[in-house]
Amino acid sequence: MQVLSLVFTNLRRHRGRALIGTAGIAFGVAAMLTIVAIVTGAIGMFQRLLSSDSHYLVFERNVSDLFFSSVTREQVAAIRARPEVESAHPVLFGVVSAPDHPVITCFGIEPSDPRLARAKWQSGTPAAFGAREDEVYLGSRAAEFLQARAGETIAIGRGQFRVGGVFQTENGFEDGGVFMPLAQAQAFFHRGDAASVVTVKLRDRRRGDAFKAGITTAEPGVIALENREFNSTYNSFKILNFTAWAVGICAFCLGGLGVANTMLLSVFTRIREIAVLRVCGFSRAQVAGLIFGEAASVAAAGVTAGFALGFGLLAVLQRLPQFQGYVRSGIDVPVLLGIIGTAFVTAAAGALYPARFAARIEPAEALRYE
Repeated sequence: MQVLSLVFTNLRRHRGRALIGTAGIAFGVAAMLTIVAIVTGAIGMFQRLLSSDSHYLVFERNVSDLFFSSVTREQVAAIRARPEVESAHPVLFGVVSAPDHPVITCFGIEPSDPRLARAKWQSGTPAAFGAREDEVYLGSRAAEFLQARAGETIAIGRGQFRVGGVFQTENGFEDGGVFMPLAQAQAFFHRGDAASVVTVKLRDRRRGDAFKAGITTAEPGVIALENREFNSTYNSFKILNFTAWAVGICAFCLGGLGVANTMLLSVFTRIREIAVLRVCGFSRAQVAGLIFGEAASVAAAGVTAGFALGFGLLAVLQRLPQFQGYVRSGIDVPVLLGIIGTAFVTAAAGALYPARFAARIEPAEALRYE
């Protein structure tokens, strides 16, 4: 209790330094929270995009990215012919450009794709999708930044296309994309009769193992993964998650240096005071505990301020059209616990050397110091 009282007394006496350490931890917490929320939001959108009304994904085996995957028309027909399959929808991914917009995701889909029926159509109808040649459909956000409406002609790549309709979905990737009938997209991207992936819905989900085994035997060039299995094994998702945590930990390292600097200055300016504590009966462990206690208090304040700053920033980003759907509003409890744990570990690491230095102060020598 005596050590705890001294912790808060020392922090109040050195408010400026304590605030600097708190700000460092708060910056790390806010940075990690924001980055993880955006990355997991983007991954979640791509997962929902792939799992649209389906149980399994089929794509080319050993491919590094789904944009390079090729599933041929014959393979799609073989998948559809399997007795376990209720429906299968090929999707071709590509990237197109428009004036002032060099990168726009393009989706080649069939008119029967369920995402067309579920979308909220602002103009045009699902029944008209693919009825005319040289026609594209726009997600609502793509229509905004391209400033295009149904019936107008827009430049996509080196071609001119009529906008057949505009629709809105809950998926930010789709809302910012251009949609083409599958055959038209295959011709545009020179992909022959290939699709990137096939989303498969089974008649009975319990027959998933039989479906996977059948695909492996009959079509060795492709692989079938259950949606949740794909989400946990897809390399791009792993890289994005790793990057998010790596950037966040770097931000924490900066915060840890701030805590180390704060604690170190605090110890150097209190050498005689620490010596007096030792003379009055404080053990080396109690002196070290005093420094670690101050660092833990700084970390606790930093975590509180960081969460307030991070969630405030996420609330603002969610309302920006550019981030529509890209920011995940709910953060998993394990992620929050991971951020809190990282903050306290960083603060403890920053206080390690100052605490060791303070614990090794010899009272007699220190009292002659000044």
